[in-house]
Amino acid sequence: MIILFKPINILINLSVKTIQWMALLTFLLSTSSLLAKTYMSQSEFLALVNQHLSTEQILNPEFKNKTIWLKKEIQSHIKSILDHQYAKLRIRYKFIFNQNSPITIWFLNETGKERPISFGISVMNNRVQIIRVLEFRESRGHEINIPAFAEQFEQAGLDEHGKLDLNIDGITGATMSVSAMKKMAQLAIYLHQLAIIEFETKNKK
Repeated sequence: MIILFKPINILINLSVKTIQWMALLTFLLSTSSLLAKTYMSQSEFLALVNQHLSTEQILNPEFKNKTIWLKKEIQSHIKSILDHQYAKLRIRYKFIFNQNSPITIWFLNETGKERPISFGISVMNNRVQIIRVLEFRESRGHEINIPAFAEQFEQAGLDEHGKLDLNIDGITGATMSVSAMKKMAQLAIYLHQLAIIEFETKNKK
């Protein structure tokens, strides 16, 4: 009789352990979702860009969907900005034709300390027009979503070393989040330059 009950006891122990692991996984996932804070959707960011453009007499812009494929040489340059390759084969973006200078809009993610932060960035004339935190998943550093902080990036371009040419004040306790935001601004400007080259090349044909 004892031999017959041993497999049952093993199954019971396995079931208990499985339930414990599932409970732990559920807790971790729920904790992660609690930490995530959405400040702005992509459509809301596009509306903000549209509002900004109207002040510059650019009315009813047409947002065209475009894609940049991250070829080896592009990933190599991205790595010099982020200290790692971008974890995608391609990046989709929005393109607005403007006679003075085309505008590109990027939705990019970068890890702060442990979790990804989502950004919306519009670029014109190789300079940041608007940058906003769309979703923040870290436990610290959420202050970067404050518009007054984000406005420091407006009209930032790249210097001869590929760094932002404007001084961005830091935030105590949010060093890595601020760093992630700077990197995304640099990346958006670089990608904008690639998009403009592609646009101009096609227009010459």
